[in-house]
Amino acid sequence: MSATLTLTASLRPAALDARRGVVRLHREVLTALGLSPGDPVTITGRRTSAGIAAVAEPGASRALLYADDLLLGNLGLRDGGQVTVSAAPLRAAAAVTLAGPAEIMAVVSPEMLRLALLGKVVTVGDNVSLLPQDVSLGAMSVSAPAVHMVDRGLVEAARRSLSNTVGYAFTSALLTVVAAEPDAGALVTMDTAVGWQHGQATHAPGGVMATATAAPAPTATVTAAVTLDDLPGLRSQAEQLIELLDLGFHHGEVLAKLGTTVSLGMLITGPAGSGKSALVHAVAGEVEAQVVALWAPEIAALANNDAAARLRKAADEMRAPGPAILLISDVDALAPRDQPGPLSTVFRQLLAELIREGEAVVCTTSRPESVDPALHSPDLLAHEISLPLPDAALRREQLTVLTRGMPLADDVKLDDVAARTPGFVAADLAALAREAGVRAALRHRREAETPRVVMADFDAALEVVRPTSMAESSLELAKVTLDDVGDMVDVKQTLTESVLWPLSYPDAFSRLGVDPPRGVLLYGPPGCGKTFLVKAIAGTGKANVLSVKGAELLSKWVGESERAVRELFRRAREAAPTLVFLDEVDALAPTRGQATDGGTTDRVVAALLTELDGVESLRNVVVIGATNRPDLVDPALLRPGRLERLVFVPPPDAAARAEILRTASKSVPLAADVDLPALAGSLERFSAADCAALIRESALAAMRESLDATEVTAAHVELARSRVRPSLDPTQVEWLANYAEQQKAR
Repeated sequence: MSATLTLTASLRPAALDARRGVVRLHREVLTALGLSPGDPVTITGRRTSAGIAAVAEPGASRALLYADDLLLGNLGLRDGGQVTVSAAPLRAAAAVTLAGPAEIMAVVSPEMLRLALLGKVVTVGDNVSLLPQDVSLGAMSVSAPAVHMVDRGLVEAARRSLSNTVGYAFTSALLTVVAAEPDAGALVTMDTAVGWQHGQATHAPGGVMATATAAPAPTATVTAAVTLDDLPGLRSQAEQLIELLDLGFHHGEVLAKLGTTVSLGMLITGPAGSGKSALVHAVAGEVEAQVVALWAPEIAALANNDAAARLRKAADEMRAPGPAILLISDVDALAPRDQPGPLSTVFRQLLAELIREGEAVVCTTSRPESVDPALHSPDLLAHEISLPLPDAALRREQLTVLTRGMPLADDVKLDDVAARTPGFVAADLAALAREAGVRAALRHRREAETPRVVMADFDAALEVVRPTSMAESSLELAKVTLDDVGDMVDVKQTLTESVLWPLSYPDAFSRLGVDPPRGVLLYGPPGCGKTFLVKAIAGTGKANVLSVKGAELLSKWVGESERAVRELFRRAREAAPTLVFLDEVDALAPTRGQATDGGTTDRVVAALLTELDGVESLRNVVVIGATNRPDLVDPALLRPGRLERLVFVPPPDAAARAEILRTASKSVPLAADVDLPALAGSLERFSAADCAALIRESALAAMRESLDATEVTAAHVELARSRVRPSLDPTQVEWLANYAEQQKAR
């Protein structure tokens, strides 16, 4: 009989394995239960659930079981409590059926769903997330070979495709396990048949669930869970699709009389999460067509023979009676531009065959530049429909639709929310509305009054929900604005005109028939606030921010540096309006022809120049470079149309130092004998960073004197003054000032 222990369930703060069914136990507890990391466990609270065991962090208690909020909810212990834990038998799930939000069920295929659940143990009645179990696959015990054999690249592809298909909402969406074989502690493997609950926008006809074996039936839906009313801003694109499909499906006699045909091969492009697949499903409902959905990354991961069989199976289903649309999501995985293989050839042949027979094929991608150009030929994907990145007006319209079922308080201003969500697509806004609703529910769960969503709930949601295009960016910005920047009136005015106006008022530039400034170069002595100025601009919240140190884009591998530059600006376009900050830009774009690295930096400079002022438009993207050596930056980068505005950030004078000291000491309790203006006057050659360091060192001096100190006195400041040395080099400051004068004279 297996050992059973009674422990106290404790909420574990957000971690890499959060919402993945992982429980953390002390190593001695694992040994007492006869468990290895990665083994399944049965946990009983108010109800019984299961999870995957893992070792708790150093310093963890032997008496606690650490779990996330999702697992605690499955146990019926939202606020923690006593649980019993025991080893669970390893039982592979034969089948799992789930239910979830209609918008998720409409676009997530069974293959994608299975990869999101892979390596998790599920119990009927549990809630599960779509976050893949990638952090625990490597720790699974040898007794779980079905999980060990999973291609990690396939799981990563699932993550990317979920992000592309659903947007940021996939990280917070919850599903319910409505059926499973066995019904408790079932481990999802690649052999598990996974599908949606029958009768709720199921992906498999008759409730049949697709698996990843040799050549299963493609997934199909007959009706759309999403209607055109749910897709504001896409009416013109929907009408294009409806006209083509209706003509091909229902008016063949008209085409025959005219002696012509219509090609029903279409490519839909647009940012990840913008509603490409949802648009196809909604249009299919309008033209009364069935949808046969394929997920390209899953097919590309199969062996060539199995993948070809899968494609032929889809073609056979397309030829069944009645109108049908073959929807291929993320087609760039199946027909890549760079390395097309034998499977790409088979795919193109099948595509050409179906379109010649008058069948409708719709492919979607968020990376059209990565799709094999051969697909754009007239006999394949003859039509291309682009979904735009929503502007503030369209985001307002989408928020109206997404919150129509929410009881909103009077203080909720959707116009304000729309203005604060640059780069958000429909899926991101859905996640934002859902998160705001969750925050409201947490506030009202113990109250009898009618729950309402207030503006504070949206403010809290905006802290955690990021646009899909920024999912790879972990940039955390200080909550400062230009008002927090001491002095530098002329510099702030120039930055406002060159950076904030193009991002906030693009219509004004269009109305006057001029292009906004493309970029700005900030230069000045080290520590004088160049980076702080960029943080202040970003703090306005009017744009997404991508920050990169110049040297971070350089790679020893041929072509990788240029690829990194292209990827940086691709992300910037997707997240527009965007501010791209290139710190230490002299390391990224030095004068060409002087490097000794085999031409790497020269090629990077060429790629950067092309991105800034090439054939492809860089709309709603502003670039800020920062350096203390402007003479080392390639001159071509500083001409009009690129980093055309050169802004000198001078060392602070006495008045500016006083403002910097006041800002740095906002949260520091200064004694009455601390005279900041007088102190600022004595800090000759102190940079802004030096002034901030002086305040910090003064507080540390007070702590050294007594850890119970409640204020910082003039004596502490004087002691810190003897420790902090000025960093400004008079020679460098003079040279930069002369350089600035030369730039003004030009």
